[in-house]
Amino acid sequence: MRATPSFLDFYLPAPLRPFAFASLHSVERFLDIMRWQHLPLGGLVASSVAVNLYVSSYVGNITTLSLCQDANGNYSLTAISANNGSSPSPTWLEKDKYNGIIYGLDEGLTTPNGSITAYKTSASGELTQIDQHVTLGGPVSSIVYNGGKGIALAHYGGSALSSWTILQSGGLTLLQNFQFTLSAPGTDPDRQDAPHPHEALVDPTDQFIVVPDLGADYIRVFSIDPQTSVLTERTSFSTPPGSGPRHGAFFVNPNNNNTTYFFLVTELGNTVSSYEVSYDVKNNLGFTEVSTSGIYGNKSTPIGAAAAEGILSPDNKYFLTSCRNDSTFTIPNFDPTNSTSIQSDSLQSWEIDPRTGKLAFVQLAPAGGSFPRQFSVSKDGTLAAVGMQESARVVIVERDVEDGRFGRFVAEVDVPGEVTSVIWDE
Repeated sequence: MRATPSFLDFYLPAPLRPFAFASLHSVERFLDIMRWQHLPLGGLVASSVAVNLYVSSYVGNITTLSLCQDANGNYSLTAISANNGSSPSPTWLEKDKYNGIIYGLDEGLTTPNGSITAYKTSASGELTQIDQHVTLGGPVSSIVYNGGKGIALAHYGGSALSSWTILQSGGLTLLQNFQFTLSAPGTDPDRQDAPHPHEALVDPTDQFIVVPDLGADYIRVFSIDPQTSVLTERTSFSTPPGSGPRHGAFFVNPNNNNTTYFFLVTELGNTVSSYEVSYDVKNNLGFTEVSTSGIYGNKSTPIGAAAAEGILSPDNKYFLTSCRNDSTFTIPNFDPTNSTSIQSDSLQSWEIDPRTGKLAFVQLAPAGGSFPRQFSVSKDGTLAAVGMQESARVVIVERDVEDGRFGRFVAEVDVPGEVTSVIWDE
């Protein structure tokens, strides 16, 4: 059990602390000149905040973490339960907001097929399996759609999209399988040897599923039948050759006649783009580019970097992203007995122009370790839970909801195996 005191508590005299925060918004700037410390948390005085998080890792576990905050404002993060054996290589967790069920995907790294498992949650953090099905290979993302009647899975390794009917019990039945092919390898033949759908998302009207396809340089579009949840494939949108679209998010702009935008992270191109979305009469979506930037903003992209996650902040003011394998930061060790610094990949924050949907780079911040494959944000937006795949760690990072910046690390815990997904149970 560990926690991180504020770096201001260590490096500034007490009379100066009230005036320091405004000038230390940038974590990266502060780390260039000072070194924060990570000290063990004492006994919890009285828990004022407690929330569960669920973590998947390639070791085969879905681990439940408890994040607590004591009366003094200090956080602790501890593992309280582990569900293992049902999924040998868990890759994605999705909480259904309609029924509270957790759907877990298994990528099937050691088998020809993947799987999807449905779990009931509990206040204790224990997960109870209620259903499981074999799927096409390589599922890496899922999204609940059609008002909770269906769930769609993106299959990276299986070059496919599948759809499933959600039963009243929370269990599933297979609805459709779509399998994709390429006539020839893409611009990056090592990564674009075949279609590789990397995420499934539902648009704000709940009428369409979109699928960024890293291998084919497409945003694939499917319309939803509201009566049956059946998907119909529409015309795909082509992204720049070799860009490798990975993850994204929709944004509805209330300041511009509720215009819809789609923000896209590309893994191979390491870009962040904004597109204005149009709904045409042929029951399809159109995408018009608004802005595109390298994922490091005004800084050059490190060799070997691989952009990963892209999510919207809860207040719809910021687009938040992550990048792996950049080792941009050197940070103090989380173990207070170890003085050896560790390398950290990065998180990025982008401000959304409320008039145009354009994205403006705000911050490059340390993620807390190696390969921040996925992260999620608390309901109030003040905390981000970052899954560090190669560091086998989950880190909790503060966020300033006003300026959109990531701040100090407030808690962390090691999780066995390569962490692939972490979500909040709020």
